[in-house]
Amino acid sequence: MTEKQVSSAAFADSKPHYNILDGLRGVAALVVVCFHLFEAYATSHLDQQINHGYLAVDFFFILSGFVIGYAYDDRWKRMSTKDFFKRRIIRLHPMVVIGAVIGAIMFYFQGCSVWDVSQISVWALLIAMVLNAFLIPVTPGMEVRGVGEMFPLNGPSWSLLFEYIGNILYALFIRKFSTKALAVLVVLAGCGLATFAIFGPYGDICVGYSLTGQEFTGGFLRILFSFSAGLLLSRIFKPKYIKGAFWICTVSIIIFLSVPRLGGADNLWMNGLYDTLCFAVIFPLLVYVGACGKTTDKYTTKICKFLGDISYPLYMVHYPFIYLYYAWVKNENLTFVESLPGAAALVLGSVALAYLCLKLYDEPVRKYLADKFLRRKDE
Repeated sequence: MTEKQVSSAAFADSKPHYNILDGLRGVAALVVVCFHLFEAYATSHLDQQINHGYLAVDFFFILSGFVIGYAYDDRWKRMSTKDFFKRRIIRLHPMVVIGAVIGAIMFYFQGCSVWDVSQISVWALLIAMVLNAFLIPVTPGMEVRGVGEMFPLNGPSWSLLFEYIGNILYALFIRKFSTKALAVLVVLAGCGLATFAIFGPYGDICVGYSLTGQEFTGGFLRILFSFSAGLLLSRIFKPKYIKGAFWICTVSIIIFLSVPRLGGADNLWMNGLYDTLCFAVIFPLLVYVGACGKTTDKYTTKICKFLGDISYPLYMVHYPFIYLYYAWVKNENLTFVESLPGAAALVLGSVALAYLCLKLYDEPVRKYLADKFLRRKDE
């Protein structure tokens, strides 16, 4: 159900928002921070702690499709494709830019044995920052960090590139599909993503961050299925009140994203099957339950609003500090227990920085851009 207290991180910009979905986005963003933090101690996907944290991206994509379908599906008679794109850029891109800037500022403090930042010129760094700010990906071997990322100054920007692809496909094609045609697309994309997960080379869908054939294919399948599934859910959604939806979904998200790796190196298909269960069944169900719920006390409402407010900024500003933490752990050869104060400071500091960026940068910039470029009649 919708709420009067609206998160500033919500996708829709003129209708009441699903307050609980905003809060769940924040819960998933916090899990992502912890997932990335433990990358400092992993040798591969097989021994990564909070092992399935990468699936939070698929949850984000389903949420995005659901809320964009709810916000825009009935507005196309009075809203042009150009207006839609302007709205999405104003909503998403300011944090892309600040994430690139923070990544550039932090870059020379992140030197370690895994990447030698001292060999990168200031000009190369500035070019990388501009490319990241405009969401222009780079190929492996051509990026400044040397680990194959599309966006080496702020790795999570890759999912924003696919978010933009999903928005473009929606505006130009998918929004015109009938509900039956959309269902067919969801089934076909789901089969493709399940095939990648179960029979692919990794045994998971932790892909999309690198501009290689397999990585890009996997990333495209992730956005195509999850965004379309969220959109389909918004069209067929029939709410039924579910008590305690926020807390049920919060606990579920934490559990499903924290499950250890399944099957090991000898049975990659088992983990791929788990990933498929999550993106195809569990996440759509959690979005449905969250959309059916309603916060009934002021504390839960405030928690949902705060988590919704910081969710997107947190996702976009935390990773430069993950690089820094990673370098510190490698340079000092620290165990997790030894680095625990630094890990706690990273999580809390990232939340604080996200909130400051939201209030001092993101909201004012979006307001300025909306006043300048959006027509009043569509607000």
